[in-house]
Amino acid sequence: MRTILFRLGGLLAAVASLTQIAAASESAPLRAQLKASPFKIAYESYVDGNWEIFVMNPDGSHPVNLTKTPDLNEHYPQISPDGTRMCFVADKGEGRDAIRSLYVMDVNGGHRKKIADYAREPFWSPDGKVIGYLDQEFPKFNVIDYYTKGMNFYELATGKVTPHPNYTNLHHLYNPNFSANGKWIVSTVHAGMGYDHTILLIEAHGDKIIDLKIPGCRPRLSPDGKQIGWGASDNEIAIAPIDTDSDEPKVGERRIQIKDDKNKIYHVRWSPDSQFVSFSRGPDGEGDLSKPGTFQAACEIMGVYAPGWNIAAVSALQSGIIDLNQGTEADFVMLTTNGLSDKESAWFWPRRK
Repeated sequence: MRTILFRLGGLLAAVASLTQIAAASESAPLRAQLKASPFKIAYESYVDGNWEIFVMNPDGSHPVNLTKTPDLNEHYPQISPDGTRMCFVADKGEGRDAIRSLYVMDVNGGHRKKIADYAREPFWSPDGKVIGYLDQEFPKFNVIDYYTKGMNFYELATGKVTPHPNYTNLHHLYNPNFSANGKWIVSTVHAGMGYDHTILLIEAHGDKIIDLKIPGCRPRLSPDGKQIGWGASDNEIAIAPIDTDSDEPKVGERRIQIKDDKNKIYHVRWSPDSQFVSFSRGPDGEGDLSKPGTFQAACEIMGVYAPGWNIAAVSALQSGIIDLNQGTEADFVMLTTNGLSDKESAWFWPRRK
């Protein structure tokens, strides 16, 4: 009984904290809103010739290197819904001989465990009990993000791996993630499954597939289950409503358009309360093969050295166009400024197990 009351008290305190933050969000400057929020942000960065995963405060302060592994290159952190664990991929080796593997660990870097080799694009189920991931298309490494086939579900409690019921028909997907209700998985497909390039909703436990008919890639559904953000082009991130409780979800009119006609902007990610959005921003390029552990392709792809790329954030409570070359800190905030290939941000609310 005492344990139940303790947990209930903690939950009520957490709700009260978020309510106070939301109430202050209308008047406080954006950076102050971020500083006051209870979240953390994980991201990948290229430091001293090695890819590592860092965690920072939501205003960009106090970055901490979690991995510190000179023999491995870590990418693509994804945080469990309860904020206690992180899954990610790590590359070992160079060029076509590299092996990309899937790992899980505590958000403080402890209890690190390998789940699978030749695995890509991990994502959490809403209850945090399962990690989904995509198989690599062929054993020989290729950095291209859609170099995938099939989809698997790894149960953390048992270690059991279950293929998606439509496994054999899933091909060239990337950036999958669950809807909040667990009903759908949203993903980009490129040159596979009868599509050229589009964003799909895939039934999580069935064979239904819906083309959302929106241009672009790398979609991300909001934690509140009501919105979708995606890269509408190399220079625009769009946010629009979506009803994932429907049997035929459709994307509404774009509510927010983040634009940058000088830099690429990619990798939209939501804060746990759906009030903030972060993304990667940097100049066009194709990497530098003189850098160990890197590959040649477009700079937005994980594993590609991307000098000048940083993490930025905006409020998701506003509407309209945000021009990153005309706006001020009232419109957006640069969370990192070191240009060390900072990409793939992942918000979480740190909590004890």
